[in-house]
Amino acid sequence: MLAVLDSPTLVRSHYDAFNKRDIDKNLSLVTEDVKWTNVPFNVTHTGRNGVRDFLAGWTTAMPDCKVEVLNVFGGEDWSVGEFIGRGTHTGPLVGPQGTIPATQKKLELKFCEIFKMKNGQIAEARVYFDAATMLRQLGLLPETVAPSQPAPSGR
Repeated sequence: MLAVLDSPTLVRSHYDAFNKRDIDKNLSLVTEDVKWTNVPFNVTHTGRNGVRDFLAGWTTAMPDCKVEVLNVFGGEDWSVGEFIGRGTHTGPLVGPQGTIPATQKKLELKFCEIFKMKNGQIAEARVYFDAATMLRQLGLLPETVAPSQPAPSGR
């Protein structure tokens, strides 16, 4: 019988399996009816096949992508993970407006994920990231320019 992992350990196991491309391990950590929501893209993936599709979306777009875990906080039913995702955009990235062809650009993006646990597995996840920053790094949006400082008044 498998030991039930505490929620922060479960989340770290999820990230570790992703970095190793052990998708079967990822799927063993989620409930059969899991809901995985990509908040910026406004897309929810359901069930283990949905999680497989979610993970494949990133690994197809950036086969070399890895996550660096910064923080994992959790209690009995909820955990939060903060990480940096890094990779090179060498494959198609499916987004809400269609598919973004490979740009060959490097990406380094901060993410936050919120996880709901049920019976020792991930039952729900919500991933948050700044989509505009991602598009800028991929060369698809212009860089932002800091506003200039107002000229000092004549006083």
